[in-house]
Amino acid sequence: MDVHSIIDTLDHGFNWFIGLGGAAMMFIIITLLSLAVGVKLSKAFEGGLRMAMALTGMSAVISLLTNTFSPALKSFVEFTGLHLSVTDLGWAPIAVITWSSLYTLYFAFICIVTNVVMLALQVTNTLNVDLFNIWNVSILGLLINWSSGGNFFLMSVFVVFIYALMLFNADAMKPTINELLGYDDTNITTTAHPALLITPVVVLLDRIISKVLPFIDKFDFDAETLNKKVGFLGSKGAIGAYLGVFVGLLGRQDAAHIFALAFSSGVALELFGVVGGWFGPAIGPLSEGVTSFMERRLGGRKLFIAIDWPILASRAELWAVANILAPILLLIAMVLPGNTVLPLGGIILTVLAPSLLVGTKGKVVRMTLIGTIMIPLFLWAASLIAPFLTEISKTMGVFPAGLGKNEMFSAVDSDPLEKMLAMVIGTAVKTLDLKLIAASLAALLAYIGLFAWYVRKLRASAVLAQ
Repeated sequence: MDVHSIIDTLDHGFNWFIGLGGAAMMFIIITLLSLAVGVKLSKAFEGGLRMAMALTGMSAVISLLTNTFSPALKSFVEFTGLHLSVTDLGWAPIAVITWSSLYTLYFAFICIVTNVVMLALQVTNTLNVDLFNIWNVSILGLLINWSSGGNFFLMSVFVVFIYALMLFNADAMKPTINELLGYDDTNITTTAHPALLITPVVVLLDRIISKVLPFIDKFDFDAETLNKKVGFLGSKGAIGAYLGVFVGLLGRQDAAHIFALAFSSGVALELFGVVGGWFGPAIGPLSEGVTSFMERRLGGRKLFIAIDWPILASRAELWAVANILAPILLLIAMVLPGNTVLPLGGIILTVLAPSLLVGTKGKVVRMTLIGTIMIPLFLWAASLIAPFLTEISKTMGVFPAGLGKNEMFSAVDSDPLEKMLAMVIGTAVKTLDLKLIAASLAALLAYIGLFAWYVRKLRASAVLAQ
């Protein structure tokens, strides 16, 4: 057999494997990877099956949302004259895209290697076992690869850079997390979730507010009391129903369609949370295998173990502010210049609320004010990446059912600064435009400078608190 025949055979096999679909691919890959790091066969099989179910379930929820809202949204845009032609489906379609891509496994590999090297060099104390959320990093890698015209080296370096910042951030936030959650010094739990990379902006705005509005904390209130008073009326399902009614009325739908929109939207927002909860257990066996593998090779050294951001979800302030910001997000979306996205799946800003909690240490009025100021970043980023998400989902065969072939979708999701940075750097490298190269370098230096300032401030605050 000659070289060309071997290449053709491998290419045919690869295309056959891709043709199985994202759910089947991940079932096979997660199962085999888990076995490779020493997980028992039954647990490895369980993880693979759970991942396949999660991807399939999430695709079904997305289809429910798009099929129900698509006609109303078209009418909404025509009636209002607003150019909000991009449908926000939240984080779910991004997870489906990334976990259907073999690139995500490559990113997971280089991120694990980065974590091991940083631990060995003792520049971090955090072992990140939250492997599911590698999709947040994966989308940044795919984005810079797309915008740069397929620059594999640039993509790899950018992913490692972002992942290293996530680990530094987990170390820096640990004292604040201890304070917020009442952990003692022996507790090893933290989070390295990439959504929290927006916290430096929160801290910067918090410092500015302290200078300009030093009296603002006098108006603070107890978030837990507010949540109890609001109850179900402030839940994801209820907010989804309100949104469905709002879009139905502005889209001049009849009563039957308005009710259908309200109920379908409420169901979809609730199911996003339910089905999203399946991903964690799906990646659990693999995470445990990697953790055990790493700990055996680090000589019993004490580490911080980073898991998903919901370790912060016990704080009532997070949910109070997320509910307060939902209608504000919708109103800003309708008037913000440069925005083309109508918030739907991302209407509950859990991608921002954890950073607001950490950056202000739970001061609700500050969280609300800063969140309102920052909402445009998330809308602009969602508008910016809509062509990319639409194109790549079609290429991979995971374009959301219910959307027209010429319609675009996006996500009001985490990492807006990183997405903008990926786009400007990738485009600069692809075009070699000197002005764009200068702008990308300036943006990168500003981003790194803000992060370094933020880490110093958190470390200084931790020392003063001791």
